[in-house]
Amino acid sequence: MGSPMNDREPRGPNRRRQPKQLPMAGTSPSATASATRDRDPVCGMMVPTDAPLYFDFAGKRYVFCAASCLQRFKVDPGSFLKGPDRGSHPASPPLPSPPFSPPSSSYVCPMHPQILLDHPGSCPICGMALEPREITLDGDATNPELARMSRRLWVGVVLSAPLMLLAMAHMLPFAGLHRLAVSPARGWSELLLATPVVVWAGAPFFARAWRSIERRSLNMFTLIGLGVGVAYGYSLVATALPGLFPQSLRDRFGHVGVYFEAAAGIVTLVLLGQVLELRARGRTGAAIRALLNLAPTISRRIRGGAQDGTQGGTEDGIEEDVPLCEIQVGDRLRVRPGEKVPVDGVVLEGTSVVDESMITGEPMPVAKQAGDQVTGATVNGTGGLVIRAERVGAQTLLARIVKNVGEAQRSRAPIQRQADIAASIFVPAVIGIAGLTFALWATLGPQPRLAHALVNAISVLIIACPCALGLATPMSIMVATGKAAAHGVLFRDAECIELLRKVDTLVFDKTGTLTEGKPKLVTVVTLVPDHFDERELVRLAATLEKGSEHPLAAAVLEGATERQLVLAKVEAFQSITGRGVCGRIEGREVSLGDARLLSALGIDPASSRPRTDALRAAGQTIVYVVVDGNLVGFLGAADPVKKTAPRALAQLRAEGLRIVMLTGDARKTAEAVARQLHITEVMSEVLPSDKADAIKRLQAQGRVVAMAGDGIN
Repeated sequence: MGSPMNDREPRGPNRRRQPKQLPMAGTSPSATASATRDRDPVCGMMVPTDAPLYFDFAGKRYVFCAASCLQRFKVDPGSFLKGPDRGSHPASPPLPSPPFSPPSSSYVCPMHPQILLDHPGSCPICGMALEPREITLDGDATNPELARMSRRLWVGVVLSAPLMLLAMAHMLPFAGLHRLAVSPARGWSELLLATPVVVWAGAPFFARAWRSIERRSLNMFTLIGLGVGVAYGYSLVATALPGLFPQSLRDRFGHVGVYFEAAAGIVTLVLLGQVLELRARGRTGAAIRALLNLAPTISRRIRGGAQDGTQGGTEDGIEEDVPLCEIQVGDRLRVRPGEKVPVDGVVLEGTSVVDESMITGEPMPVAKQAGDQVTGATVNGTGGLVIRAERVGAQTLLARIVKNVGEAQRSRAPIQRQADIAASIFVPAVIGIAGLTFALWATLGPQPRLAHALVNAISVLIIACPCALGLATPMSIMVATGKAAAHGVLFRDAECIELLRKVDTLVFDKTGTLTEGKPKLVTVVTLVPDHFDERELVRLAATLEKGSEHPLAAAVLEGATERQLVLAKVEAFQSITGRGVCGRIEGREVSLGDARLLSALGIDPASSRPRTDALRAAGQTIVYVVVDGNLVGFLGAADPVKKTAPRALAQLRAEGLRIVMLTGDARKTAEAVARQLHITEVMSEVLPSDKADAIKRLQAQGRVVAMAGDGIN
């Protein structure tokens, strides 16, 4: 540490004054102290750098004077690393947005993607609220427009329900309501209930209607605002000044008819449609944020040193944790065990296994060594890697997937475009018909002509508002996507809902869709049954794997739990990256791994090869068990088919659909699952970026194709 840390008075509740260190000849005080001691971040005491109590956080090792300080630091490291009084210890690095999703200043209409503004507002075509074009992690996940519309909806529901009951009081078999129906106070009661709904809850619709008139772009909100406003205004006059209306416009009780319930009901129904639509769009935004969360926010960059990949450790370069947005093409990055790969790149140093299920769907990790490609957001296993960044920011595979999802969110069904065309004609037509009605009644109608003309013109506007086509189409699309999302079904875009009835080919992903999505121990074979039965074989394997996070280890441990086995203690445990694990169990040397591990141990598995080849052909992954240098058996793990898959596929075939499996898994594994499900067409070892091409080839054959998959698929 530099001298500012050593010379600064320790702070905190347990601060204590330390004697200054005397420098050795030829060295500065700060250099001497930093070579041997570091500061306990909790109490401030100077502690030897090789102290037995330490904790690694944010890429730096912190040492502690006592176990109590260590425990306090583990609970909340950030609270002890904030403020200038902590010396040169860096605070916990902030979590910036992924580089491919910078905060966007553009806002887009969800129904008209061609409308782009640099500020929030409403669409000049349809009047809907604009939303940010790009969704980012640093943005607010809550939609303020949804919150506002929800509050207005609840007010509308609470006040409209008694208003409707009051309006129909004369038709209900209750004496009290009948008396209220004929009471002069009925009109004022309806006015009291309807005013908050129309004036406050419906305010956004009046604002959109006025803007549509200002911009000479009439839309459904024009008709909604005009119809609700006229109905409420007419009813207000009829309630406050009933003497203006002739006897011919009064009911049998002598009251002038009012439309308060119609005005409030229209506002409430339109609010319901807005809330349903905003919620559906919010679910899509949540899906995009879930994809963004796949990427790490911090990466460990190696600066300086050799750039050819032959070296690159801490001894020839400076390592630092930097935000992902600062990574450039060509940067060398260290990926430690258990970390996510930050960007797309190529391995320069090290060997490990990487969980690529996020991309391929394959639950088994893939071995990586120098020269192999790695993809951002995949998870490194037990080995350390140094990679060179090749695609960063918007060029990474994950960024392109996020972009595609965002574009799909703003897509529209063809029927919605037809509804817009119809609305553009319908709105002025209704207004014109209302005007014509007024003119005809005012000219040819019975006396008093003006009163009859006004009432009938208003009736036309109220009956035509809201237009069922303009409201039902977007609402039905949003409800369909929302219901489907609740069952795990995501549509690529709104047009797919309309095209679904024409589908004749259904393409399935394998892992997690047709199968369970995680390996399970399905086969246990002992080669020396006199010494090792199946239970003992599983017990030894599970004992060796209990400290591993490998998916296959989880399958073995689950198998031991199902058999209610008691595991032993492991000594001299060693993990051999990409091959297996070994250790000493109850005085016996036990190894567990693949064929490469057997080769390293000098063991020939020829006697078991026929059975292992048959299991591999059935889609199982084989793990050998070696005890004291002898092959004693092997285990088979597989991703089991979902119990509901055979029946579902049989029903789809009965509907005349062509079934195709499209997966990133190895061919043998994919074909084994296909045989179980009687699928004859299999496309295997296909990456997500290539799956679209596979779909296009099927479409080129004249097929209408749908795909069912999970996760990124």
